[in-house]
Amino acid sequence: MKRSLAPAAFLALCLLVSTARAADERPLPKAGDIPAVAFGITRDGDPVEAKQFAGKVLVVTFWASWCGPCLKELPLLEGIQKAANGSVQVVAVNIEARERFRALHERLKSFALLIAHDHNKAGREAYGVNGIPHMMIIGRDGRILKVHRGYSEDGVDRIIAEINAALAAS
Repeated sequence: MKRSLAPAAFLALCLLVSTARAADERPLPKAGDIPAVAFGITRDGDPVEAKQFAGKVLVVTFWASWCGPCLKELPLLEGIQKAANGSVQVVAVNIEARERFRALHERLKSFALLIAHDHNKAGREAYGVNGIPHMMIIGRDGRILKVHRGYSEDGVDRIIAEINAALAAS
């Protein structure tokens, strides 16, 4: 009798492991996808979603104050948003603890970009954020155009060109 239970127990364990693995291996958002989950929340607790910015090019970046490349990227994105005169909206989603986010939000009040917080890690999980900075460029139609992981000063011109191409698309 023990022999007949062993294969059944083994099969049950394999099924459990494969089901858990499948849940962890959700497909990462890619070009052409429509963001389905809020990126984060505002300081007031309101969700920040792509559909709020319909008709604009949306740049979403996940960042933290301890990330040197993130701190280089934010002012550049701020400049891009200002230069676009309302056609581009940047959402900077902080991934740190809520208390740290509140303190950073106070210090960054002068920034025109929208500072949000990924309070429950839902944005990071939904958009495959495993490292920062992690940026998505979303077209006026609400579809993801590009996903960038990491930061390089050499890549800034390419990102600007991608945003310009998104602005030029009808």
